[in-house]
Amino acid sequence: MARVMIKMQTKRVPFTFNRDGYYYFSRRVPSDLVEHYVYPRVVQSLRTKKSSVAKTRALAFAAKLDEHWVHLRLAHCDLPAQHLLKQCSQTRAVPNSLVPVPETSMSLSEALNLYVSLKGASKGKTFRAAAERACGYLVEASGLKDLHEYTRADALAFRDALVSRSLAGSSISRIFNSVTAVFNFAISEHAIEIANPFTRVFHDKTAGVVRRLPIPLADIRTVQSHCKQHDDDVRWLIALISDTGLRLAEGAGLLMQDIVLNEQIPYILVRSNKYRGLKTESSERVIPLVGASLWAAKRLAQQSMDSDRPAFHRYNKTGVTNANSASAALNKWLKPHVPKHCTMHSFRHSMRDRLRAVNCPTELIDQIGGWSHDSIGKNYGNGYPLEQLAHFLSKACEFR
Repeated sequence: MARVMIKMQTKRVPFTFNRDGYYYFSRRVPSDLVEHYVYPRVVQSLRTKKSSVAKTRALAFAAKLDEHWVHLRLAHCDLPAQHLLKQCSQTRAVPNSLVPVPETSMSLSEALNLYVSLKGASKGKTFRAAAERACGYLVEASGLKDLHEYTRADALAFRDALVSRSLAGSSISRIFNSVTAVFNFAISEHAIEIANPFTRVFHDKTAGVVRRLPIPLADIRTVQSHCKQHDDDVRWLIALISDTGLRLAEGAGLLMQDIVLNEQIPYILVRSNKYRGLKTESSERVIPLVGASLWAAKRLAQQSMDSDRPAFHRYNKTGVTNANSASAALNKWLKPHVPKHCTMHSFRHSMRDRLRAVNCPTELIDQIGGWSHDSIGKNYGNGYPLEQLAHFLSKACEFR
């Protein structure tokens, strides 16, 4: 029977199989915990025929099982050198005995599922992956607990564990930001009366960080010349980014319909699509095409007229933009043509400098690059018209 259930498991809804239209939760018991169960698989009806409802319930069941299994393992593992502890220390070793329990709380795994299901509903897979990876590091450092059981000591131990991994300061900041966000979201949504112990934890943010340098203008010209000589889709992507300041994922995930050439001022639309989202709300924008970027856009248009097709098919074969693959390939080719520590992202740094050099207003620079504004007033209105964007981008491309 178990074998039949496994074959009937649905792919759209994890941990389930479908029988007579109804969804059933099904999950194998880990081998080290089988002795606690009368059957090696947990099977339970989800009492619904709707896949969306079944998915929510199945993920909740899975999270509760994960938490229960962690507690089972902890309850049956011996504390090293427990016989050397003083009586008061043994009491402190049991966290639940001293930690005040608020009226409402939830486990870290439940908070994570809540965060990614609600906050990450409109975001890509990288959002979920980052949150899960950060919380995974926390579980490794301090264990899986309810939110109210985590203390400042856990936060400091978490920091020390990340530092011991030789992570760069910027990476540690991102991980802490993800964990802090998960806690804050759960605390806010469920009105949990606890303080977030992971806020304002000090670490050296500059440790191991290599400053990204802009690419000198002469090297940009050289790279663009090589792109036109090679004249293939990889070089079209580099050229497109070189005179627009696009993020690599933004360029690699463009659709052909986002490239508009039949207007008086050609431009590209940077917007979310089924292949990739955008980093921030301000990332959605219009960028005029000039210089090498216009050349690359025309070459792309000559290759395909299918508006729904990704402009760069090789980086979208799986249905999701593979920016990591694009980054590895493009940076490898770019390396011998630019100074040390310069990468594809350096084109964004260069574009900002190039626009500064032609006295472009800061707000206009932010609009072209999709950088977040630092004041409320800058978000008023529709921004600069396409003609002014094109004027300053053209000046930047012609600047010597």
